[in-house]
This record gives sequence, structure tokens and C-alpha cells, in this order.
Amino acid sequence: MKITKICCIGAGYVGGPTMAVIAQKCPHIQVTVVDLNEERIAAWNDKDLNNIPIYEPGLDAIVSEARDRNLFFSTEVDKAIDEAQIIFISVNTPTKTYGKGKGMAADLKFIELCARQIARVAKDNKIVVEKSTLPVRTAEAIKSILDNTGNGVQFQILSNPEFLAEGTAVQDLLNPDRILIGGDTTFEGQKAIQSLVDVYSNWVNADKILTTNVWSSELSKLTANAFLAQRISSINAMSELCEKTGADINEVAKAIGMDSRIGSKFLKASVGFGGSCFQKDILNLVYIAKSYGLNEVADYWEQVIIMNDHQKRRFSSKIVQTLYNTVSDKKITFLGWAFKKDTNDTRESAAIYVANDLINEHAKIAVYDPKVSSKKVLDDLNYLETRSIENNANSITSHLDPYEACQNAHAIAILTEWDEFKLYDWQKIYDSMQKPAFIFDGRNVLNGIELTEIGFIYKGIGS
Repeated sequence: MKITKICCIGAGYVGGPTMAVIAQKCPHIQVTVVDLNEERIAAWNDKDLNNIPIYEPGLDAIVSEARDRNLFFSTEVDKAIDEAQIIFISVNTPTKTYGKGKGMAADLKFIELCARQIARVAKDNKIVVEKSTLPVRTAEAIKSILDNTGNGVQFQILSNPEFLAEGTAVQDLLNPDRILIGGDTTFEGQKAIQSLVDVYSNWVNADKILTTNVWSSELSKLTANAFLAQRISSINAMSELCEKTGADINEVAKAIGMDSRIGSKFLKASVGFGGSCFQKDILNLVYIAKSYGLNEVADYWEQVIIMNDHQKRRFSSKIVQTLYNTVSDKKITFLGWAFKKDTNDTRESAAIYVANDLINEHAKIAVYDPKVSSKKVLDDLNYLETRSIENNANSITSHLDPYEACQNAHAIAILTEWDEFKLYDWQKIYDSMQKPAFIFDGRNVLNGIELTEIGFIYKGIGS
């Protein structure tokens, strides 16, 4: 099948950037990204590229080049489905908050709604591509829905998981480690796989495009995120031991990272991992293992989450203990709210949970993040539903200027590793704070020796 039109259902953190890069690299293919969220689509179409809904370095330039040429953002979902030969499903698959599997299993209601909509609209053969992170054998459920519509349309289901790191998503798309495509082993399935391979071959070398069966592809995504998260929890576990023994976690990480069998990546001790994928995917993996009676496997992976939660609680407890066992009515400034630098994504950010703990201790939180709005900060806290919306609003403020956020603070907590934090006039900040002035560096990004010389009491992770 010669591909001339692609549709992507879902204009979020995966669908938007992925389709923008495909459109840029494949000017002969019309790419339409659809979403029912009118506000989000309007933002993608905003003439001011600073207002597109996702911040990723380099994304604005790619959108600018391809938008209205062969990249379109629309709320006309049925029309895009009808015209496309390949339909990517890139909708949210949150962890269930109800019923069987609550707190672990992926909630697939949006995936099923997409499948039913495709089945209703499609008049000719389609290739449907899972782009969302999904549990193993989800493709089977999608195919069952599509094949039982009775309209004679033939569907091929492919799994094409994303391996993007937010903050470097554009580079990850332009120069991927690998492109993974899973599909049926039938003749028709292999033809569908080749159609998608041909799309990526416009800019990705053949040796980086890996094809598997659909089940291996689905499980590979969960496994990749589980392994990465495991490394973070492992180094964070050692950071607590370092604090007790006098070792320095940065030195330990450097020493073990020089072992070629281990490598240096994902050995940065911190307040804990966040983001939309790691926790959700591990919980999904735990649920799958338990559903097959593999309790030891489930317990092993669940410990990665337990360690991550412990690291966040440990960080907030350390702030309270250091500030003479009370933070009541004390101003604590958070530098950073996003779960990592170079993104405005706050999902499962450590900052949310640390703020929640400190507000429970009656602290007053001031937040500065260069890419996260005050509305988003408040929405994140309210989503936890641990206290009234009014109480949250009275306990946390957001600032557009970091120096203003730090003024009269008793302590500063670094929650995101934004590069700009290293460049601040820390003497000026120290002079404006209550004394003694504390810094809790949850990302180990600042120079503790220099800050101590200024007069700060500096507390890093793992030292």
C-alpha cells in the first residue's frame, strides 16, 4: 500500500511531536492530528509558536516548517479517519482508578472508544497502529472490535511503541536508537509492517528498524521503561546508604558507571523519577505478572515503585527535620515543578508529592518553573484530592521571577534540573532569604561548596 495520508488520534506529548517529525521528513504524506479537545487543537494551530501546547526544544521549528503544508491539526476526527490509510492511536492510557486492577492496570477505555470509532467510520482497508503504551495483547482486543463490525473492511493492527525521553523528544525522533514495529506473521500482516517501515525509511536507516511479532513489541515498551526506572531506584537506594556512611553518591555513580557492563546513563541520584510512563508502565507490568500468577515477578518490579515513593517522602521529611522539626508557616521555595528539565510535563512529578507533604505540615510553598503555569501547579495538587481546593490555593503560590519566589524564604528546594538554576546570582538570593538559609538540592545540580561559602546550609542527595 502506497501511503499518502496518515491520521493520528491524540494530540498530546506523543502524537503531536511524532506526527510533526513524520510530516517534516515525509512531505509527500499528508499528516492530520485529531483530538476532541478544541482548546488543545487551537493551541497547535496558534500562529504564535510559543503557544503550542507542548514544550520540546526544536519542536516549534518543525511545526512551523510542516504546518499547513502537509501537517494539520483538527477536531474533525471522522473525516481524518475516513481519508487515512494509516491510523495511529495515541490517546491517554492512565492507570485505572476504579474496579478490578485499580491502581495498577491500564485503563483502556479511550483505546476501545478509538477502535469503535474507526470501525464505525472506515469504508476501506486500514492499518491501525498502537502508539500509546499498552499492555500485552491489547492489539488482540482492538482487532476483535474492528473485525466484528460486519462492514467487510480489513484491518491490520501494528504495535509501534514510542521510546521518547521528554526534553529530548525531537532529537529522539530525528535520530532514534531504534524503531520497533510489531505485527502479524501473516502475509497481510507483513505487508502492513512494510508499509510503516517505508514511512520511517524516509529518514531512519534500515538497521535501526526492528520488526517483531505484535506481542513482543508491546512487551518491549513496558520492559524498557521498567529497566530504566529500576536503575534510578537502584541509585536512589544507594544514595540513602551514602548519607549514613559518609560516601558520596556522585563518586559512587561515576565509579560504577565506568564499568562498560553497567554504563553511566540513568545513574543520577535525585528526589525520584516522574513522568507519564515509568510508574504507569511498571504498575501495568506488575498487574500483568499477577494476573498470570507470577507473584515473585510482580513483587520484584513493584519494589521499584516502592523505592521511588520512599525517596520522595524521604526528601520532604529531611526538609522538615532540618528546619528544626517544623515548617509551619515557613516559606519553602520550589525551583522547578516539571518532572524533568526541558519539558512542561508535570505528570507524576516529584514536586507534586513533596509539596503535598509539606503543605500537610502547614508550610507555605512558592513555586518558580520556567515552563509550568500557576494553573497547572494548582491543578496538579488538587488532583491528589488530599485536601480542599481552597486550602491548596492558600498554601501555594507561583511566581514569574525566581528571585521574587526566593525572597524571605526559609529554604529552597530544587525539584527540577533546569540548567538556568546554575546561572543564578546565589549571593543575591542568599541576601534576600531568612537566616539560616537552607538549600535542599533534589537533583544535585548546584555547586554545594560554592553555596556553603556564600553562607547557605546545603543539603544534596546522597552525600
